[in-house]
Amino acid sequence: MVDVLLIQPPVQDFYLTAKRTIPYGLTCIAAALQAAGYSVELFDALATPKKRSIPRPAELDFLAPYYGRPDCSPFALFHQFQHFGYSFEHIGAVARASSARLVGISSLFSAYSDCALRTAEIVKKNLPQCRIVMGGHHPTALPEAVIRHPAVDFVLRGEGEVSLPMLVKALKQGGDLTAIPGIVFRKDNEIFQASAPALMDDLNAYPPPAVELIRHNFYQRNKAASAVVVGSRGCPLRCSYCAVAGWPYRRRKTDAVAAEIARAVHDHGARFIDFEDENLSLDRAWFGALLDELISRFKDFKLELRAMNGLFPATLDADILHKMKQAGFRTLNLSLGSIDPDQLTHFHRPDTKADFEKILAQARNLGLLVTAYIIVGAPGQQPESSVADILYLAGKGVLVGVSAYYLAPGSRDFAERTRSGQVPSDFRLMRGSALTGADADKRRDTATLLRLGRITNFMKWLAEADKDVWESAGLHARVRMTAGQRLLAQFLQDGLIRGITPTGEVFLHTTSLNLTSRFLAGLGSGKKI
Repeated sequence: MVDVLLIQPPVQDFYLTAKRTIPYGLTCIAAALQAAGYSVELFDALATPKKRSIPRPAELDFLAPYYGRPDCSPFALFHQFQHFGYSFEHIGAVARASSARLVGISSLFSAYSDCALRTAEIVKKNLPQCRIVMGGHHPTALPEAVIRHPAVDFVLRGEGEVSLPMLVKALKQGGDLTAIPGIVFRKDNEIFQASAPALMDDLNAYPPPAVELIRHNFYQRNKAASAVVVGSRGCPLRCSYCAVAGWPYRRRKTDAVAAEIARAVHDHGARFIDFEDENLSLDRAWFGALLDELISRFKDFKLELRAMNGLFPATLDADILHKMKQAGFRTLNLSLGSIDPDQLTHFHRPDTKADFEKILAQARNLGLLVTAYIIVGAPGQQPESSVADILYLAGKGVLVGVSAYYLAPGSRDFAERTRSGQVPSDFRLMRGSALTGADADKRRDTATLLRLGRITNFMKWLAEADKDVWESAGLHARVRMTAGQRLLAQFLQDGLIRGITPTGEVFLHTTSLNLTSRFLAGLGSGKKI
């Protein structure tokens, strides 16, 4: 019998990026539980290639005009809704076999909160004597929506490393539940809610994550293990769309972060390391010291480092970039947001265009690749300004990352939309692929902008691909490339975006001709790709 079973639930969506789903947060909580003397198991329902097609939820039927047909072209978005991970029935069997007294379920994103609650249901059905606690961004922001579910006994808001060991102790020894920071539970048919989420005041006071609980053989990149590391938490910026905006910024000691990476490299064979910090380079001196540690320790290991959450251009400089290159960064993921001053004002983001261009020039000199991310489809955002954003990046030596806006509980935008009664009726709509950030009549625009980003990147690829790339590509890739060239030529003639089915049938995507015309006019005015 184990004291605590921690579960990462499966995901249901059009797509999943496996390397972004390593359950790092659960390993941090597991380590805190172990340090307190409790036994822990972790079941990662996403650590499997298993997936199956399932019907698209009726609440997402409005997406049929945009994702209705399979598309084998480079301009494809999504098509088939999928269940990624183990079945709920299998999760129930795992829970039953564990005989755990307490089961902790992670619920990070509101769009997937239904999967987390269904996990709670199946666990309670198979292990009725257990207590179930749920944590993560979603229950932290919307605890009452979670605790009202009959399968959930407790919600812990904030950082579970603080509160979950306290909950286990209280349940074992009959302690005062109300003294646990961030706890929410039902008492006498009423909901008791602690005043504030739990917070780790000193990150260095907590043990390193229990990464031995991760299935490293699943999370691989280029036939080597991948690892996630977090060196800092929180971000003082107040971006309107961010659920963690304003959380206090705290840093771990650089030698502790380097030691954690050493464990991943030496014990588990990791060669790809992703920093999932909210703002990794915010403290330039701290980040520079961390990079010095990594250069010293791992210069012979040819690590590939990435910060996939995005880097804020204003926090970088030539010295930092040089160290990043030495440490193993090959690609920079830069958070641009937009170059439209009005939109930046709405996002509560500073204008970083000048910093971005400076960093881009320095990155090019160092041979670093850059992907720049913009947001499209936000409430009130003008799609014409997003076309201007794409055209701006089309003329730069970067890949264009177009991110469809979604409403995140806990953000400033969510609070404002709640006050005005404009929150989507179903949490499953709060995902970028649902195109629900903008008004319903602008979904066509958002889908078009996403495809224009893909078209731009394909044009950049064609401009740089050499003969060897074509000859070394597999048959499927060559067919995709050739089809993309043909469809691109047609698009440049008439502004219509087409796809191609697996059987070779060419079809028209639902497209905003206003936006494609603006895009083509921008290219025609001399915009270099």
